[in-house]
Amino acid sequence: MSEKVKVLLIGAAFSADLHMDGYSRCTDIAEIVAVCDKDLSRVDSLISRYKLKDIKKYNSYEKAIEEADCDIVDICLPNFLHHDAAITAFKKGRHVISEKPLATTYEDANEMVEASINADKKLYYAEDWMYAPAVMKALDIVNEGAIGKPMYIRARECHSGSHSPFAQTIKYCGGGCMVHLGIHPIGFLLALKNNRWSELVAMTSTGLDKNFKHKGMEGEDWSACIIKFEDGTSALIEANYITMGGMEDVIDIYGTEGCMHIDLTLSSAISCYSIPGVSYTVEKAEITTGWSKPAVDERFNLGYVSEMRHFMECCKKNMDAKMGLRGIDGMEAIRVANLIYKSAREGIKIANDKL
Repeated sequence: MSEKVKVLLIGAAFSADLHMDGYSRCTDIAEIVAVCDKDLSRVDSLISRYKLKDIKKYNSYEKAIEEADCDIVDICLPNFLHHDAAITAFKKGRHVISEKPLATTYEDANEMVEASINADKKLYYAEDWMYAPAVMKALDIVNEGAIGKPMYIRARECHSGSHSPFAQTIKYCGGGCMVHLGIHPIGFLLALKNNRWSELVAMTSTGLDKNFKHKGMEGEDWSACIIKFEDGTSALIEANYITMGGMEDVIDIYGTEGCMHIDLTLSSAISCYSIPGVSYTVEKAEITTGWSKPAVDERFNLGYVSEMRHFMECCKKNMDAKMGLRGIDGMEAIRVANLIYKSAREGIKIANDKL
């Protein structure tokens, strides 16, 4: 491998921009060599925004993977395309980064993991919470014993709803808010507990006219799951599309000798009052007038920047990512998400048959 990791970025929309911001801050180790999107205007916009030079452009990921001189393929496509793009990349002998969720089903995720093993290449799972500075500091505090032994954790990601056409259809997304938003707290908790969960029980709105607000969405717009881990710790996972006022990423940890509250998105050192409104405050904020707390460096604080550097460093050394960012971690996260849906659909508690 050359001094820099050569990256083929597949997809040039929202998640690709998040990844590109990370790559733009680690140009000492990463080089974008090609960008692919079926809409080449999005490719041109991304190239212009980040002032990329000598970039090959493609509108077919199959052709891009076949032709691009790259070390790793970064998949920032809609959920249902993660599997096919990853399999194609492994057949070409490339490492792969996949955005969350790893796939729409456990079966597809398992095929991706198996393909990476058969190709002797790495599959990295882009769970940004694992490199969020506030989360990393909080885990340091937990590990030093400052709040005693954690007993109960509450974790949620919520906002007012995705406008992506792919998020409206289960076939393309894999579900509703739990697989799209709740996959973050699922991945965080599984990483915290080494994937050793014992049982879960869940409830959701059931889509369409049974949703609280999003009547045209096939998947649920509210979901919650109580999950128990092998060490006796319990957790509540919540995801919804009915929260106004911007993205909420919140974790509460209750220990035997203390507690901790972590706010990844709505905390800021800035408090601003604006009559005309500021240009941007936080992701998914409907309005920016009145009092607000504009994010200072949202993408860094959510973990994207350090996450991308970590993947580049791991790829260069041909090593696995840390716990929570491996393909097998993404596979377990989608298995849990699918079982949450099964529990809610059938009204049953589910034990982990793989423990």
